[in-house]
Amino acid sequence: MMNKKIYERPVLRKVVEGIPNKFGSLKRLRPIEFIDNVSINSLIDKYGSPVFVLSEKTIRETYRSAYRAFSTRYPKVQFAWSYKTNYLDAVCRIFHQEGSWAEVVSGFEYEKALDNGISGNKIIFNGPDKSKKDLIRAIKNNSLIHIDHFDELYTIIELSKELEETPQVAIRINMDTGIIPQWDRFGFNYENGEAWNAVNRILSTGKIELIGLHTHIGTYISTSKAYEIAIRKLAELANKTYERFQTSIEYIDIGGGFASQNTLQGAYLPATDTTPSFDDYAHAITTAMIAEKFPNNIAPTLILETGRALIDDAGWLAGTVLANKRLADGNRAMVIDTGVNLMFTAFWYDHEIYPVKETSFQSEPTTIYGPLCMNIDVIRKKIDFPLLNKGDRFVIKRVGAYTMTQWMQFITYRPNIVLIDENEEVHLIRKEEDKEVFRRQELIPDHLKND
Repeated sequence: MMNKKIYERPVLRKVVEGIPNKFGSLKRLRPIEFIDNVSINSLIDKYGSPVFVLSEKTIRETYRSAYRAFSTRYPKVQFAWSYKTNYLDAVCRIFHQEGSWAEVVSGFEYEKALDNGISGNKIIFNGPDKSKKDLIRAIKNNSLIHIDHFDELYTIIELSKELEETPQVAIRINMDTGIIPQWDRFGFNYENGEAWNAVNRILSTGKIELIGLHTHIGTYISTSKAYEIAIRKLAELANKTYERFQTSIEYIDIGGGFASQNTLQGAYLPATDTTPSFDDYAHAITTAMIAEKFPNNIAPTLILETGRALIDDAGWLAGTVLANKRLADGNRAMVIDTGVNLMFTAFWYDHEIYPVKETSFQSEPTTIYGPLCMNIDVIRKKIDFPLLNKGDRFVIKRVGAYTMTQWMQFITYRPNIVLIDENEEVHLIRKEEDKEVFRRQELIPDHLKND
């Protein structure tokens, strides 16, 4: 007995045979059936829909590619994994096995780094919100504290008088590198003299050791030239510090901000065609480091905190179509079981979404909505997409960065997360939520309890 074919309504479309789209590629959307040779259908069948999938092979290969790009160009390179990008313990431990330190921005992340076996002197503590308790722990653990503002500096000065340990610090510096908008919220400004003022106050105490200078010029930096400007200014400050205090800066932390290959909304060309490679970033940064003259001609260690570019490609989100409908303008809408509560990055990325099985060659403008009762729950707007029916499955590429840390428990439970290891074995690394997760945290006053 022959299987009945799915009916597709007739649609009048202008067809131009043999002509690619404006990006030079054909419009037909090829399905993605496997991640690291593991069937996506099998993952959904076992772990539910939706499900996040991480590729250990991709994480390790991407890290090694980035490290090689820098270490072959500069003698002293150290990566520090950005916990806020993806702080799943399994992910962090992969980066730590590869040699990366931990870069954290809260007491919560600091605790996770310790629990993941990272010694205090390999934890970089960033961020504007470090409590006194956090600072005491970091000082006692000999961690690298990156001071964000004068109020934090004053607290550290007080603690330096009370504790036996000498705080090991750097200052975070914001500056004009030509990037718009300029990130001046974090750290001390270079141009108005705040950074130099902070250096003077630190070294005048005689109780705090200034060992590094740090900047993070922005996010999704698509031009490597800006890093050259940042390094020149940091080198000038390092030399000025040595001239006055005879203190040499041990490391320059250039932060992160490297772009992934996710395309920003509104971009004319896809990021796969425009994003600098690790070699591009490394060439600009290391050339600038080598060209600058540091005190005593001693090259400081170069620290990098890149997160997004190291993990985005390793993440996938697989799910199921819930429904199709027509909007008021006649365009098709598709509802899927993945919303912006799980895909916060959909607000600024044009995420690539693919069917899991072969579909019709016919496509039409389709807006893809999540399941939330919110009008803003839009994963993609009016993209050419083939017809997927209720129950069909899809997969979204490059969701490794920020989705699993910025996600929200809103309307739906957060799903399972699995890791495919280098032997193509699947491991559950974060369990899906259920009502007991919330019952454990909530308290009911006696007068509201059921009799």
